[in-house]
Amino acid sequence: MQIEPEVITEHTELINSTNIERIVTGRDAALGKIELVIQELSSISQLTAGIGGGNAIDWAMKSGHRYGCWLMEKPENALPKITNNIDRSIWRDLMLKSGMLSLMDAQAREQWHKSLEEGDVPAVNQNNIISTFEQLHINKGEVFERGVINLFKGLSWNYKTNSPIKFGRKIIMNNLVCYSQWGFRLNWGIRRDQLVDLERMVTLFDGKPLPDNRADISQRLDAHLHAQRESSTYEDDYFSIRCFQKGSAHITFKQEAITDRLNDVLIRHYPEALASSS
Repeated sequence: MQIEPEVITEHTELINSTNIERIVTGRDAALGKIELVIQELSSISQLTAGIGGGNAIDWAMKSGHRYGCWLMEKPENALPKITNNIDRSIWRDLMLKSGMLSLMDAQAREQWHKSLEEGDVPAVNQNNIISTFEQLHINKGEVFERGVINLFKGLSWNYKTNSPIKFGRKIIMNNLVCYSQWGFRLNWGIRRDQLVDLERMVTLFDGKPLPDNRADISQRLDAHLHAQRESSTYEDDYFSIRCFQKGSAHITFKQEAITDRLNDVLIRHYPEALASSS
């Protein structure tokens, strides 16, 4: 059954009309020009140093602001660092604008952001972009189920509503919202991403296209709370949500079939535990 549009069209465009070729060509052209700038700065620096005017690090930096600048380093040292910084920014922008984040659960998002900050950033080229998107598309079912499992495991059993053996018609999530004199707002962090994971799984159950990460439930709920300052409730086709000042939110599933399908996911992952408790 077709549940969403193809994520790649003719291997040249990502969904939402993000053009791979334009990105890669622009990135390569920019790096080429940056290399020329570094070489030209080096040549000028040698000239000024030879006449007693100091090198670029002396005359190009603001007084009192002698911070490092890769443009004034040797090309063999500077270009890998500059390339890494540019690629990191491009990947972030690409993930946001292309809809790639819609194919990641909270855990995958956290791992991806961590790898960009701490690991080697993949080079931005056509093969890497397409293979990344294709792999996310192939693994989306498994990833989405993992998102539901992680959400379930993160529920607090201090609430009677939250059953440790199954999803009920209502769950309570802690630390989903915050409250101030300006009303409720949706918190950033793992709980926000897990709410998105829940909507994504339910949408798949319903056979509908996945919500874009720029218009998912986290965006809609936060926009609603911002626009309706006095409101503590939100509803859509799948959920009824009531927010509380201590930061928790009660999420009621509006369709009984949703609960059944979510519990099917739990049973697939923990068949013995759930069977013995039923």
